Formats: sequence, structure tokens, C-alpha cells
Amino acid sequence: MQLADNFKPFFKLLTDHEPFLWQEELFDKFLQRKLPSSCDIPTGLGKTSAIAIWLLALASHASTGIVGDFPRRLVYVVNRRTVVDQATREAEQMRKALDDKPDLHEVAESLRSLGAWSSDAPLAISTLRGQFADNAEWRVDPARPAVIVGTVDMIGSRLLFAAYGRGFKSRPLHAGFLGQDTLLIHDEAHLEPAFQKILAAIESEQQRCREFRRFRTMALTATSRSEDQSCGLTVAERTPKANPSTDDPPPLREVWKRVTARKGISFFPVDNEKKIAAEVAERALEHRASKQAILVFLRKLEDVKTVKDRLGKEKLGKEKLAVQLLTGTLRGLERDNLAKENPVFARFMPKPEVKPQEGTVYLVCTSAGEVGVNISADHLICDLTPFDSMTQRFGRVNRFGDGDALIDVVHASGKDGAESETKGASAFNAACEKTLALLKRLPKRPDGRHDASTAASNGLPLADRLDAYTPSPVILPASDILFDAWALTSIYKKLPGRPPVTDWLHGIADEWEPPETHVAWREEVGLLNGDLIEAYEPSDLLESYPLKPHELLRDRTKRVFEQLEKIAERSPDLSVWFISSEGLVDPVSLADLVERGEKALAHSTVLLPPHAGGLKEGMLSGEAEFKEGEDYDVADRWNDEAGSPRRRRVWDDDLAPQGMRLTQIINLRLDEEGEIGEEEEDKGRRWRWYVKPRSADDEGSRTACFEQTLDSHGQTAEHFASKLVAKLGLGEPVGPAVTFAARWHDLGKRREVWQKSIGNRRYPELVLAKSGGKMRPLDLHSYRHELGSLIDISNLPDFLRLSPEAQDLALHLIAAHHGRARPHFPENESFDRENSEDDSARIARETPRRFARLQRKYGRWGLAYLESLVRATDAMASQSGDDSAIPAQEVEK
Repeated sequence: MQLADNFKPFFKLLTDHEPFLWQEELFDKFLQRKLPSSCDIPTGLGKTSAIAIWLLALASHASTGIVGDFPRRLVYVVNRRTVVDQATREAEQMRKALDDKPDLHEVAESLRSLGAWSSDAPLAISTLRGQFADNAEWRVDPARPAVIVGTVDMIGSRLLFAAYGRGFKSRPLHAGFLGQDTLLIHDEAHLEPAFQKILAAIESEQQRCREFRRFRTMALTATSRSEDQSCGLTVAERTPKANPSTDDPPPLREVWKRVTARKGISFFPVDNEKKIAAEVAERALEHRASKQAILVFLRKLEDVKTVKDRLGKEKLGKEKLAVQLLTGTLRGLERDNLAKENPVFARFMPKPEVKPQEGTVYLVCTSAGEVGVNISADHLICDLTPFDSMTQRFGRVNRFGDGDALIDVVHASGKDGAESETKGASAFNAACEKTLALLKRLPKRPDGRHDASTAASNGLPLADRLDAYTPSPVILPASDILFDAWALTSIYKKLPGRPPVTDWLHGIADEWEPPETHVAWREEVGLLNGDLIEAYEPSDLLESYPLKPHELLRDRTKRVFEQLEKIAERSPDLSVWFISSEGLVDPVSLADLVERGEKALAHSTVLLPPHAGGLKEGMLSGEAEFKEGEDYDVADRWNDEAGSPRRRRVWDDDLAPQGMRLTQIINLRLDEEGEIGEEEEDKGRRWRWYVKPRSADDEGSRTACFEQTLDSHGQTAEHFASKLVAKLGLGEPVGPAVTFAARWHDLGKRREVWQKSIGNRRYPELVLAKSGGKMRPLDLHSYRHELGSLIDISNLPDFLRLSPEAQDLALHLIAAHHGRARPHFPENESFDRENSEDDSARIARETPRRFARLQRKYGRWGLAYLESLVRATDAMASQSGDDSAIPAQEVEK
């Protein structure tokens, strides 16, 4: 069966529904390697199925043996407000379908053929929520197809070499793999125009610099800010028939049904903005006996809580009304559990995971419910927001055209109503007023309500709709100088001329879009104080054990600051870790942090110890004190698709988790001289941190499960590199350089100082590359084996046989394989005791020159990508199952 000729059956197998006409057209474009820059699709018509369309197009290209420049990775970026994103569900469903459905075997095998080394799953995925959340599957094998779902902050910061929450070592790795061989789809692009602008700037800059691999972007939205659309509904889909017949194709009839779904608006003015919440609650209560699903949208969190409390006090008979809150301020863990466990939320889901609540149910939301979530209510009550926001809200009611939804819009009128408590929000209020006028221009139905169907809304002039959109932020221009500065990742402290990337991701908004701050809880924050902070650098610990989405909650900086002030009143000396927007980690007392003021917290992360308290129903609350048994530190509750932990921290002599590798040992006792003690008989002081190989989001090569000699590790890495180079079609000089660098990258580890640092007492008879976690690491005194390798390889016969271009690239790939040499080795690492100071100084001087030279040749993201290829082979070699040079399962292939 030819994949390209059987899109419809394969698409249905992957998604459980037949494709719409616009989806067939997009597939045809992908087959021709034409990737549209934008795609304007109304809410409820399968925007996220673009993932399945890309997947089938990639499988089709793979089946011909010519993938060429068609991207192997799809990065799907969702808005930060998204609570339950449909993209994650799509990715998980596709993964399961490829595994479970025999009729998709041909597709799965075509995808599997692209990978450089064997894997059971033909598709790697890393998602925003749930069992695949923020894992490293997608970068284990750079040739393997992968879907990565993340927010603007997660993906954008990594793409710009900043990687929020990550250390300098992994930043080029993320930037390289996200910025090369990738199609980035920006969902709900109208919500983040600044991010869309920086994506276009990156794509343009890569084309100008002729980057090594291509980076493509596609804006996906139901409410585009642009009149220029290269992809969207077909003419037939945009012009529904008044009376469809059975002769019309079922997918076309389904589109018409959804775009003409009955939705009627009534307006309810109040004379003051402060009365909106009370009126919304009263309108909602009119549905209390309806036995239907009622959706409530309010812009302000305070109004959401007011309405939720008001509805929660009401009873229907003897039972209280079923009310669920949905806000973007929920911690990730509670957010994930909402779709999995909450019966009220299940009433709004087309395919619920739990039994839905019966009777009348209410879902009270902030803007978190507007985007990225496939929910459908029977009726809607909301306040007034700009037109793009209202369009999203209307798309969450009678989504599939099966009913007749009543929409009540409560708005302030008159002079008092036009005022706002938010300073500088006049542009926002003006957009709301224009929206109100537009909605009143919608045609009236026989019942006197205004028709809010997609077809009716699209009948309004586009220019008028765009004029009523949420005001755009100030969008800052990017430049080659900025891109250069951001790419200098080994200079990880503040650098003049290198601003934080936040303002380029979100723009500089007026007061209606205030800054936000993240909060999480970790045990180590409370345990590591005084000299222990010197012994265990917090930034290194967070590199080994990164913060994950399920640990974090997000709220407006003002509210976070107010809650932290309350905690500081009872615990001023509490130790916290403050993570700036640049990623710098600052251990500080909570009182000192509060003293810095509210503005210092903007776009940052505050890491609290569990005994600080501050968590109530998944949200930050300064009044909430610590209680034993509460889930504060949930770092270890990060599971894979089988429900097994991806990482664990265990104490003392507890058994090591099976199948995991040791990445960190924390000794909580120091000797009298302030050094870490080494007596084995001391108990109650060692904390061992483990991660699961090939999925945990760390460097991958840091600690192996098994002891490996230096020669065998290099040979295994070379084997993996050869397979990767072949699968990616890398010729001269890149292919030979990558393979050579993989073989000899660790040559500098044969120094006595390095062997002693891993506790190898059999040296020099046995030279190890990996200790397998069986020996306690000792102080290395800042020696970097990468620099030692650069000195040693210069006279190797294999190196001398390389072309000058390959030699140059190989030297850099070896220097950078742990994130350094971008552009330099710092002064305290520029030495090698087994060679002369002149040799070390010469290598150190040449390193930044080489970096600049190669970045001009391969591009910023291209060079980072090539570095990451070597790092991937190093990680695979580190995680191979035994000490043999080539794993048995690879020999058989």
C-alpha cells in the first residue's frame, strides 16, 4: 500500500475520524515539501491534527527513501495559559495507535526506518502534561521522528539558548535540536505576536546564514491577526449549504454543522465593573435545574473565585451544586489530575477519562479555559473581553453543533463601567468596547439573540475584527548581534549587551498583561544550608534534577509577592532559592527576597522548602501552613507511560531503583574542616539521586549504569556516530568530524587526576571512562577532560588523516561536548597538569576563535546541532548495557 495514496484511511486510523478537506490539502502541500507559514482554522475543526498530517507525510517521504529537508521533528507550541492541551492528547493517541493497530504497521515501519538505532516506539514524544511530560526521548536519537509539545516559555527560551530552569551545559543541546530539522507549529499564534515575530526572525536569520539544517515555522490559529493566509478552510468548507444532503461528503457536512452551530448571545449591562461577578453568578444560577453543563468565563481571578464561592453555596434539593474551578494558577500536578480524575470537568470533555458527574455542573474559568483544550459546554456566561478572546470562548460552547447554546455576556456600561482598576488599560478597554459593538452587529435570530456561530462571526469585516483584538504588546526587534550574544552559552553569568529573552518571547505588554512568576517546592532547599551550599552548587543540582511542569505553579507576580510576604511574616529566615529570568540561582532568605520588592520577582522562579507551606488546593496561598503528609515536593512523581518513575531520590542504604543510573550523591554531613566526610559507617546523611536512562532530562552521559573502560566507551560512541551519520546523510567534512569526535572525545580522561576523581584505584592498569556509579566521586580541582582531549588528539594518525575542515570541526565538537567552549574555557579550567602551561594556554586561546569561525560557517543553531549529535552518541554509549564496545542488539542489525 502506497502511503501517499492512502492518506484518508491512515489518517482515520491515527485520529479516529475522517479528514476534512483542508486537512487533505495540507497533506498534499507537505508531500510537495511546501510548508505553509500560517494556517487559519476555526476553533473545533481539528487544528491539532496538523501533527498527524505531518507524521503521515514524513512516513510517506521515508517510504520513498528520500526524506531530504522535510523536518524529522515537529515542535508544537501552546499558549502558557493552556491547562489541558489537545496537542498532548493527539500525540499520545498517535503513539498508542502506532503501537496497537496492525493496519498502521507500514506507517510505523517507515517511521522506524529513520532512526539511527533500534527502538520499540517509532515516534519519540515529549509533551506538556502527563506521562510523556518534558522527557528526553526526543533527543536520544536525533534521526528518529519526534513530537515535542511545550509552552512559549519552555520552547522559546530553549530555542534562544536560554532554556529556563536549565544550566549552561544543556542550553546549546536544546537550541540545536529545536532549531534544526524542525517544523515548529505555533498554536493560537494570535495570543503571542511577539513570539511569532521572533520565530520569523530566527527562520529569516537561518536562511541568511545558510544554516546547516532547515528550521520552518507555521502559525496555527482560529483568530489570525493577519490577512495573508497560505492555508485554511477550503472554499467548500467556508460556504456551508443551508440544507445539506446525503450526497455531500460526511466530512464536509461535519464542517458545516460545526461552523453553523447554534449559539445565541444576549447582553446584560451593569453600571459598575465591580458588579460583574455578582451578575454573572445570577445568570449562571438560572441554569441550576437544567441538568446541563454550564461554562463560566471571567477575566479576573478574583471574580472567578467570587462566582465559584457564590455557586458553591447554592443547593439543588439537598445536594450542593457541582462546581469546578479552572485557572492557570493551578500547579501542574493538580492540573494534570483535573482531566484524569475530576468528574465535573469530565462533563465538558468529548472523550472523558472518568465517569462524568450527572446533573447540572459548572466549570468556572479564567482565560486558561479559552485555548488549547477540547471542551464543549451546553451554555455560556461570561464577561466582556476583546474579540479574539470572545471568539475562543464561543468555540467552547456547542462546539460540535449538537444543541442550541445560550450565551449571556455581562458587561459594564457608562462612565463607571469604562473605568478599570488596572492602570494604563485604556487600549484594552477600547478593544472591549469595539468588541461589544461588533457583537451587536451580528444578525439576530428569531428569539432575539444575536447569532454567534462561526459562520456569522466570519461574516463581520475582517478589518473590524482585527481592530477589536487584544492590543499587541510592544514587539522588540531581534538582530544578528543579539543572536550572537544569546549563543555564548558558556558565559553563563550576566553579560553586557545580552538581555534576558523574556521580552522577545512575549513583548512588552501594558498593565493588562502583567508579569508572572513561577513557584515550586523542593526538599533540598531546606536541607542545604551554610557550607553545604558551597559543596553542592544549586544550579548544578537543578541541572541534574530539573524542575518539571508538574512541580510548578504560575501566577501574576503581584499575587505571588503578596503571598510570599505572608509566609515571610511567620518565617522570615526561611531559606529559598531564587532563580532569575537568566537562570542564575541565588540561595537567599525569604525576608531578603521580599525586601528586594515585587519587580525583582518578575519572570523568575521561587523555590521554597516544603516546611514553608503556602499550598492550598494546588494554588499558592500565604495563609496555608505546612502539614505533614501534604504533597509539596513532588519532583519524584514524574512517571513514564507505564506508570514507572523516571527518577527517584533515596536515602542512605535504601535499595537503588532498578534500571536507573546514579547522577548525584549528596552528603549532608561535613567534617570538622568543612569537607564532605567519607566514612562509610556514618548513617543518615547520604541522599542518592537516580534517573532513568534515555528518558530523564539530564545530560545523558554524566553517569553510566555500568563501568566502562575508556577504549570501549570511545569505540561504542564511534559505532553509534557511524550509524547516525549514515541515517542523516552527513558527508565530508561533517560526517568524518562527528565520527572522529565521538571516538576520541574523552581521551583527556586518561589523566591521573581525572581517574582519581571517580575513585578508580586500579589506575593505571585500568583506565575508565565511566565508573558506573559504583565509586564515590572526589574533587577534580577544575580540570576539564575536554581540554586535555584537545591536546592529546593533535598527533593521532586518525586526526591527521582528516581534511583541514573536518579537523577544525572535530576539535570544536570535542571541546563543546559538555557545553563548554561556547566560546571559551574559563580561566580556572584552562590548565592540564600533565602538559605545559604553554600548550594549555594555546588551546584555550584558539577555542573562542574556532567557535566564532565555525559558527559563521554552520550558523548558530547549525553548530549547536552538530555539537548535539556528538553529545547524543556519547549519551548512548554511556547508557549501553555492558562493557563491550558494541551492544549485542546493534551487532545483530
